[in-house]
Amino acid sequence: MDSAIQIHVNGQAQTWRSGTTVADLLCDLDIKTEQVAVELNLEILDRAAFGQRLLNDGDRLEILGFIGGGSL
Repeated sequence: MDSAIQIHVNGQAQTWRSGTTVADLLCDLDIKTEQVAVELNLEILDRAAFGQRLLNDGDRLEILGFIGGGSL
C-alpha cells in the first residue's frame, strides 16, 4: 500500500497517496485537464507535464478553471 502525503489544494489541506501525479489528482477530483491551469509550488505547469509531475509531501497546488464568456 502506498504511504500518504500531505498537500494543499486551493488552500485546503488534503491527505493523498504518494506516487500521485498531477494528472492523477485532477482525474481523482473529476477535473478535465483541458479546462484548467495548475500552479505547483508557485510554478505554472505545462499541461503536457501533468502526467509526469509527481506530487510530494508539502506541495501546494492552485487549480484555476477557465470560464467562457459572451460577447462584449
